[in-house]
Amino acid sequence: MRRPLIGMTAYAQQVQYGSNDLMAGMLPMTYVRAVHATGGRAVLITPDDPDIDVLESLDGIVFSGGGDVDPAFWGAEPHPATDVDAVRDASEMLLMRAALELDLPLLGVCRGMQLMAVAGGGTLHQHLPELIGTERHQAAAGTDPLAADASAYGRHDVVVAPDSRAHELVGSHLVVNSFHHQAVDEPGKFTAVGWCPDDRVVEIIESSQHTFAFGVQWHPERTSDLRLFAALVEAATERSGLRRPAYAG
Repeated sequence: MRRPLIGMTAYAQQVQYGSNDLMAGMLPMTYVRAVHATGGRAVLITPDDPDIDVLESLDGIVFSGGGDVDPAFWGAEPHPATDVDAVRDASEMLLMRAALELDLPLLGVCRGMQLMAVAGGGTLHQHLPELIGTERHQAAAGTDPLAADASAYGRHDVVVAPDSRAHELVGSHLVVNSFHHQAVDEPGKFTAVGWCPDDRVVEIIESSQHTFAFGVQWHPERTSDLRLFAALVEAATERSGLRRPAYAG
């Protein structure tokens, strides 16, 4: 029997591969391994030919991390530190809005959570250091976010609202890794249910109106705690009528 098919938004980037300099559709394998480890089958969705038709074949979707979301989506001028990819933004906003409309189980990671909030009518802080006065949510200076291991990320606590669905999945407290300078300001139609206790930066948003719609500001795919991926795959399994995935946790 087939595994639930989990789409994963990827990005197009110029890369050096051997002697070739080429544009590649890419995503860190940590995302792929997280889906496979929890019983799903991962497929990449590149931004070059945007269309919601791909959602017809999927049982769930992950909106991955990456660059900044264009502030034009919530009517703001860009901050000098904001760096956007218009092609990726257009493709993923189309997919996000359609996935929510279809009630396709989804997980937004870092940028993916920010995109989720904006798609729901929310807004973002464009540059956290100006808001909280530190760079604690970013990795060490000079670190490559694609090459970094988890220890290179900013580390901090997250507290979770006791009456939330997220609390049922991850408990009341976590220590997480982070690598971002934008953050959710207003979550729109979603509910903020997790925060960094030191500065109240939003770390988890969720929806009570969807079967499974969660956004997290950290990178669980780079840790051994794959409970959110397991919950996504379980929701996708139930939606598609497949057998339940085997995940030992």
